[in-house]
Amino acid sequence: MRAILCRTLGDPSLLTLEELPELALGPGQLRIATHAAGVNFADSLIVVGKYQEKPPLPFVPGFEIAGIVTEIGAGVAGFSVGDRVMALTAAGGYADEAVVGADSVFRIPDALSFEQAAGFPIAYGTSHGALDWRAHLQPGEVLLVHGAAGGVGLTAVEIGKAMGATVIATASSPAKLEIARSRGADHLIDSSAEDVQARIKVLLGERRVDVAYDPVGGDAFEASLRTIAWEGRILVIGFAGGTVPQIPANILLVKNCSVIGFYWSSYRTRRPAQLRQSFETLLGWVADGRLRPLVSETLPLDRAVEAIGRITARKVTGKLVLTMGR
Repeated sequence: MRAILCRTLGDPSLLTLEELPELALGPGQLRIATHAAGVNFADSLIVVGKYQEKPPLPFVPGFEIAGIVTEIGAGVAGFSVGDRVMALTAAGGYADEAVVGADSVFRIPDALSFEQAAGFPIAYGTSHGALDWRAHLQPGEVLLVHGAAGGVGLTAVEIGKAMGATVIATASSPAKLEIARSRGADHLIDSSAEDVQARIKVLLGERRVDVAYDPVGGDAFEASLRTIAWEGRILVIGFAGGTVPQIPANILLVKNCSVIGFYWSSYRTRRPAQLRQSFETLLGWVADGRLRPLVSETLPLDRAVEAIGRITARKVTGKLVLTMGR
């Protein structure tokens, strides 16, 4: 099979496309012919050794795939050869096939293409888990979403609307903001041209933000901290802007607000049943039209280095997906 291999930690340009032997199939596992693989910011971190998890070298990057079940291991029930599925992989997504534990595989509805399904698990799973389990977002609350046209930000806009919130979206260009509007954002702020903090105060008057969703860090986090309501919740999702915020604890004290870290992948091992229930909810929202996954670009597997570069340069709206040419 073809696979993108990381033999040395460092710049993504060091990744190579190689031919590897077929993977062994063990008990409790499924073999999946991969049609598409999602590209995530975390892929750029894992190949340089800066991600929370560090697989032994050499490894194949890629955390999420979609494809067709081709073989079923001993002890697996509930799947059949030919099923259309999406799956979470600890690594190994950038390849023609994957062998995955059945507990990390989910059937996909006909409404989702392989490309949409490949980019679905991490972005939508992250936003739903953060807003539901951690922030306990309520109908009628104000949700502020930074990086609202990006891979996870756009899903937070959609899920926030599905949960009944009023959504304020920030993004770095008018074109990106129009994408957020197309997914239900109520208010738009151009972070490259406007003072985000001042604009939020104009929009809300005496009210403040109940929940802030921040995959960016830096100035975006500062704007959240200054506009968060009493007993508001700020979700720390990541630091795509490159700056990890340092939080002045006196503001947390005065506002009685919470800063909540959210590392979605940890739920795969700690609370897998909760994660599966989350996907049931999300796929139900896909079926009734409340979620419309956006794949803005696809690239073939052999252009994986370029794909990671586009993600790190923040040039992607929605999801970028690698395709295997099936």
